Amino acid sequence: MATMPGELMTRHRLTVDDYHQMAESGILGPDDRVELIAGEVLDMSPIGSLHAALVAAVGEYLVRRAAGRLTVWVQNPVHLDDASEPQPDIALLTPRADYYAAAHPGPSDTLLIVEVAESSLAYDLGVKVPLYARHGIPEVWVIDAATRTTHCFRQPGPEGYADCSEIPADGPLTCSALHGEPTSLATLLPLTPLTPPPRR
Repeated sequence: MATMPGELMTRHRLTVDDYHQMAESGILGPDDRVELIAGEVLDMSPIGSLHAALVAAVGEYLVRRAAGRLTVWVQNPVHLDDASEPQPDIALLTPRADYYAAAHPGPSDTLLIVEVAESSLAYDLGVKVPLYARHGIPEVWVIDAATRTTHCFRQPGPEGYADCSEIPADGPLTCSALHGEPTSLATLLPLTPLTPPPRR
């Protein structure tokens, strides 16, 4: 029966199994940039050059610091529950001998999640950060690509993160799971004017 004006439409929520079956059957292609959040398949923003550079710089830093101790998981799924399987830009995981070949990492495996936002800052802060808090992810960084400000969240709980801070590009950036001297985004990716290469 058709929905009449003013009536609310019922959304069909997908499970992670439904989501994977969509990929296996070809409904979702291998090049589709999507993730499952609260039962809905959502398009992810295209990866711009600044976004890619920040992911590469932060990822390389974490690989150096975590070498031999933790696993750096870049743009791969994290299984939060039966209705949510986001693909953060970077996750820092407890190591496993099979590198999570048997199953995607879950909240108990995840020590840090990093999201880089060019056009998705409001969504990352308003939707994904509370989702990560509800699942007990101990630390989340949301990097605003435009300003290089990092929104840091720690001490998760059902109502959100108790410890929230904003670190400017040249401010000290530390991960609770890693010990040692802090770094800064200005160090990892210098704040020089961004100029595209000349066209040939």
